Amino acid sequence: MPAAAANRLSDPHALEVALQAELTRRQPDYPALLAAGQSRRQVDGELCAHGTLTEPELLAAYARATGLPVKPEDEIGPVERLPGVSPEFLAHNGCIPLRREDGRLELLVSDPYRLPELAIAFRRLFGLEIQFTLGRRATVERLIATVYENAGEAAGEAALASGDSEEALRTLASEAKVVRFVTDLFTRAVEMEASDIHVEPEPSRLVVRFRIDGLLQEAATAPASQFPAVASRLKLIAGMNIAENRLPQDGRIHERIGRQELDIRVSTIPTMGGESIVLRLLRKESMQYDLARGGMAEPLRRRFEQLTDLPHGMILVVGPTGSGKTTTLYSVMARLNTPDVKVITIEDPVEYRLERLSQMQVNPKIGLDFANGLRNIVRQDPDIILVGEIRDRDTAEIAIHAALTGHLVFSTLHTNDAAGAISRLLDMGVEGFLIASALAGILSQRLVRKTCTACAGSGQTSAGRCKTCAGTGYKGRTGIFELLAVDDAIRQAINRHASSSEIAEIARQHGMTPIVEDGKAKVAAGITTAVELARAVHE
Repeated sequence: MPAAAANRLSDPHALEVALQAELTRRQPDYPALLAAGQSRRQVDGELCAHGTLTEPELLAAYARATGLPVKPEDEIGPVERLPGVSPEFLAHNGCIPLRREDGRLELLVSDPYRLPELAIAFRRLFGLEIQFTLGRRATVERLIATVYENAGEAAGEAALASGDSEEALRTLASEAKVVRFVTDLFTRAVEMEASDIHVEPEPSRLVVRFRIDGLLQEAATAPASQFPAVASRLKLIAGMNIAENRLPQDGRIHERIGRQELDIRVSTIPTMGGESIVLRLLRKESMQYDLARGGMAEPLRRRFEQLTDLPHGMILVVGPTGSGKTTTLYSVMARLNTPDVKVITIEDPVEYRLERLSQMQVNPKIGLDFANGLRNIVRQDPDIILVGEIRDRDTAEIAIHAALTGHLVFSTLHTNDAAGAISRLLDMGVEGFLIASALAGILSQRLVRKTCTACAGSGQTSAGRCKTCAGTGYKGRTGIFELLAVDDAIRQAINRHASSSEIAEIARQHGMTPIVEDGKAKVAAGITTAVELARAVHE
């Protein structure tokens, strides 16, 4: 550490001057905010809460002013519990000892305003040189609770003993530490580009996992006693019944994280170990609806766009859950959504809003399902109809009749390949001649993880574990596709109820590139790996 930085860490006045200068550089109103009478910690916290600075930006400012490194959470490892240290002292000072090694004590701090005092206190207590690192406040608080505290356990047990009364749970949910814990989960999920957050109680701990690039990764743990407070907080802000833990519930959260607006769908179900809570993160501002960006090769994209330019007919996008079907359809809608056409959608739920689209959300509680909604949509003089999913014969037949009467209809099915969609419709009881007459094409797709460009897929860089991909070797996802265009040969096969394998063979003879071959081309180009392709295609 440079001598000037070391001096600042031992001189409270020099430290404050350096911190104020750095924060004023990032936020010119900083001195005025301090003059309002709040402490520096309070002002810094409000800058993050209001989205003026993100927490990583605040930590970067601290690091620049102090010369201290920021400790990534995944590098913290096991924390040693030290004797003679109270959780109250640690919480008051926003710090926690991590480990003793080679005559040094590493101390993780969430803000650097009390570094000189902390250095003296811990040096006297343990006779070791103090090595400071910076970390998130919620991380420090969670580690204190996990390693040192029993207060959270008492609070959780008290709430449970009271029969999960709404008042007790609301009190738990409103505690500052719980609010920060939940907000930090959202913030980290956004930073790590997670699509889902899984909050799961286990007998001895609370586990939080993020779904990143399609796979779950453990992101945080906390004492099991904290689950009632965290669950109550999530239910409270999602508009759910916080006292109900025996029935499944659904809710929605609108949250601003830094400069990004999030729409979060919340689902809870009762399990033997407690409630499982899953949150789906929808980033409206960051979505880019472009078929080329989704990984669709240009020749296939041109053929698919030719189908989407037809005046009428039905086009299906198929694949398993989480294969990017909705994003593909929204990319098509963004392309076709011009002032001279009327586009109506019926979805479950409406995930993203697009200008000029008339978007309807199904509501089974009042009898508004896909079939009933679709019956009314066709009376609205639409040119293009998007049906979120074909789940039954009624919906399939109404969609097909709409396609046969001059509308361009898009929808999805959960099938493994393009040819399987035809068999699925036949299994629903739809007449083959209707399918053959209405269906224009079927796009089948999967998502595969892309090789990390920072480490070339190794998960390691010269500095150690790759921070870009968190050591996985993959960063981001792209699509692999197959497009079945319905021609006369396919129509004849549909009319005679040919098997999906026979239809697939006819499609290949007429130019369809199987999805595995599209994947192999991306492996050859270094975009993904053979291992990832095998996982995605055979999962």
